[in-house]
Amino acid sequence: MPEQLRPPTALPPRAALLLDLDGTLLDIAPTPDAVRVPAGLPATLIRLRTALDEALAIVTGRPPEQVDALLPGVAHAVAGEHGGALRYGPGAAVDRAPLPPVRDSWLDAAAGLVAAHPGALLERKAHGFALHYRLAPEAGPALERGLLALLDGEDSHSLLRAHMAYEVKPRGADKGLAVGALMARMPFAGRVPVYIGDDVTDEDGIRAAQAAGGLGLRVADSFGDAAGVRAWLARLAERVEVG
Repeated sequence: MPEQLRPPTALPPRAALLLDLDGTLLDIAPTPDAVRVPAGLPATLIRLRTALDEALAIVTGRPPEQVDALLPGVAHAVAGEHGGALRYGPGAAVDRAPLPPVRDSWLDAAAGLVAAHPGALLERKAHGFALHYRLAPEAGPALERGLLALLDGEDSHSLLRAHMAYEVKPRGADKGLAVGALMARMPFAGRVPVYIGDDVTDEDGIRAAQAAGGLGLRVADSFGDAAGVRAWLARLAERVEVG
């Protein structure tokens, strides 16, 4: 592995792990429903969570319910929908921020954009939506133009450019705010945040972790890809003591 891609050899003392999901723990798939959880990953995460006195969270654009379906019982806390839906502990209620709703007319327009580009996919979310074009890469510029026109003059939502996707996301929720909210509560409070993410939506989380005196790591820079993240986590899990 080139020097610039070497990840840290160990976690800081009293670390808290804050991990993105798609592209960080899981390989990117052609569609969100097609992702697969590699064998051994849940056990690795549970071992690390135990060693960190429960301070392990998933921070993702997916709803918490999807995280539960993919990694049941793995994370202590889940920050879903880019921080718009927070569950602070196992069995706790999901705390949803009072965010602006997405307009029905926008969803209709988005459905029309997808229909015009076979292979593109509309993913609806609680307060926004995403257009995926991994199966229709030539559609990217047209989808972006359509969404920019849709949001022209609007201040309730913003357009995020992700890996082979464009996401219309409400303002007032981001992964940096999610990191701050998690780190203010036990078992994360007083610990050193270690945030790992792969996409533009993770930049707020990376900056928040760094501003709090922790580590903000980009997958491409420090690990190469999600497989590299998983291998690093597995090495950490092998070395920790679990009572």
